[in-house]
Amino acid sequence: MTGEALAGLSLNTATVRAQWGLEEMIPACRPAGITGISPWRDQVAATGLEETARMIEGEGLAVTGLCRGGMFTRAEADGTQAVLDDNRRAIEEAARIGAACLVLVVGGLAPGSRDIDGARAQVRDMLGVLLPEARKAGVPLAIEPLHPMYAADRACVNTMAHANDLCDELGEGLGIALDVYHVWWDPALSDEIVRAGRRILAFHICDWLVPTRDLLMDRGMMGDGVIDIPRIRKEVQATGYSGHAEVEIFSSEDWWKRPPEEVLATCRERYDSVV
Repeated sequence: MTGEALAGLSLNTATVRAQWGLEEMIPACRPAGITGISPWRDQVAATGLEETARMIEGEGLAVTGLCRGGMFTRAEADGTQAVLDDNRRAIEEAARIGAACLVLVVGGLAPGSRDIDGARAQVRDMLGVLLPEARKAGVPLAIEPLHPMYAADRACVNTMAHANDLCDELGEGLGIALDVYHVWWDPALSDEIVRAGRRILAFHICDWLVPTRDLLMDRGMMGDGVIDIPRIRKEVQATGYSGHAEVEIFSSEDWWKRPPEEVLATCRERYDSVV
């Protein structure tokens, strides 16, 4: 295996969400050689927060993150207080299940807006409000820069450089969830990984297929696409990151249609042979 210094493989529960609920996923991890898990909030809500925590603790799994908080730029439509309150609940949920971080997809343009600078300022301001509460709860917030194709609707933070700038400005308790699917293309990636250093809180893996049939729902299994995952993994490890590699695959026409046991087994095999 090329990733010995990593803690192991973690399952982002999006990877088999079409086939299983948390009741099936959590006990299936360790038999498949997967030692971590990162659940989504809707799945936690369906199972129940206390039951989710009990099951994860019972299996002895590391919780590499909770997905997701953020969506700060919805505030103009939903109300700033409602968005902040939802993120406060996410922080509480992350603390209860022992998550290493709360992953943030920060939101794109507000409905009807073309003001991306204003959206980015809103993200900064709302992070500033939430950070003291996250620090008090012991839950680091992890900004996930998303590919620029999502700038309008999902995330107006699209590069490691922008995420690093926010971390520099806002300080302790804020870090980065690096997803290779979103940042592999960036010519400044290597330098920004070095700059991020210990602020890298999560390392997400999958692959970019050529051709990609759907930009949201056609992520590839590691080794099936064009991302040089070992190079990025080595650069992340060089910062001192020794956490899990977290596989996160949205694949409505392929992996979500396969038997979930096959998906988990393939994730583990590719972690050993590709990552």
